[in-house]
Amino acid sequence: MSTTTSRSTPTSVSESHETSQETAESPDRPRTYEGRRIRAAIVGAGGIARGSHLPALTVLAEAGEVEIVAAVDIDAAAVEKLCADGGIPHAYTDLDRMLREQRPDLVSICTPPTLHLAQSVAALRSGAWVWCEKPPVLSLADFDAVEAEEGTDGGPYASIVFQHRFGSGTRHVKRLLAEGALGRPLVAHCQTTWYRNSAYYAVPWRGRWATEGGGPAMGHGIHQMDLLLDLLGPWSEVRAMTARLVHDVETEDVSTALVRFGNGALATIVNSVLSPDEVSRIRIDCEHATVELTHLYGHANDNWRITPVPTAPEADVLRWQDFGPDVPSSHHEQLRELIASMRAGERPRSSGADGRTSLELISALYKAAFADTTVRAGEIGPGDPYYTVLHGNAPGWAPTATEETTA
Repeated sequence: MSTTTSRSTPTSVSESHETSQETAESPDRPRTYEGRRIRAAIVGAGGIARGSHLPALTVLAEAGEVEIVAAVDIDAAAVEKLCADGGIPHAYTDLDRMLREQRPDLVSICTPPTLHLAQSVAALRSGAWVWCEKPPVLSLADFDAVEAEEGTDGGPYASIVFQHRFGSGTRHVKRLLAEGALGRPLVAHCQTTWYRNSAYYAVPWRGRWATEGGGPAMGHGIHQMDLLLDLLGPWSEVRAMTARLVHDVETEDVSTALVRFGNGALATIVNSVLSPDEVSRIRIDCEHATVELTHLYGHANDNWRITPVPTAPEADVLRWQDFGPDVPSSHHEQLRELIASMRAGERPRSSGADGRTSLELISALYKAAFADTTVRAGEIGPGDPYYTVLHGNAPGWAPTATEETTA
């Protein structure tokens, strides 16, 4: 992600409210999009904007669905280059000015996590829908603050980039699990074991609670945990351990968790940035078959494998293993569905309660580890220290006053 954003972007919800009241005069909420293209803007001109958001928006622009009207970054040279390379007509260094002058329907947020709250709130208050990179915000309190700014009937809504949920493989497996075709889910494993060296953490905002929100559980494993929840449904309780084994950071660099799901299934979760043999994996053992997804940063049909029990009927096995036309997981697939939701005036997937569930699990993972306790779903709310900051002010994990000053 870019380390830059709008120069005038507020740093708190209250500041955002004051600014947006001045710049977004009487936004028409919800807007209608019939018979026209969705006007989209990109906030942040870094790698995730260039490599994922701009290409996804460009594909839909070529299909006549989207018009990319502007981009924003405090680095004028960076945003001007993004606009020149992407054929975007308007470059800004001021988010609020862009919202006022261009009135985009959709704002794609590609900035560091600490900026997501204020930028999401500003966009929603201007009447725009939001598509925000993960992690969406730094705490459940921040998530609830964003959700409170959404429209109540037809939008605008704020959706999180969880592109691993989308594509033919996930769609096929989720349908089989929902139908009960594979039998009851019994045992699951969710693994995000990646490798990040000291140079990665030399970027000032990484590895700090105040700017990244958390370690690999928050910044890396969130994708696979979100996909696991999307496939298996609600979790009921979690126990966990975390450690800081290699990197000189405030957050953890490895975590493990045991999770019980509402359907009774038990799962293990491992998140690491210490693993030279990098892999992302989900495995679900059901009564009649094992489903396994093995990939790294994205998956296609070939990354999925379904292994039946020996007694499974051949006709069933053939149906289970027929994934249909290959549609890889991607930002484009999620964006395509988001645009359809906008036109229908419907809440998109990975927004609201559906988008909150993975952040709640991550918050519970940290609380379970730092407080050495079992945490149950729905337990973390206003008044709980883990509701407002993921370190929960736990000794040994909360940043010291010196660290907070230098962050």
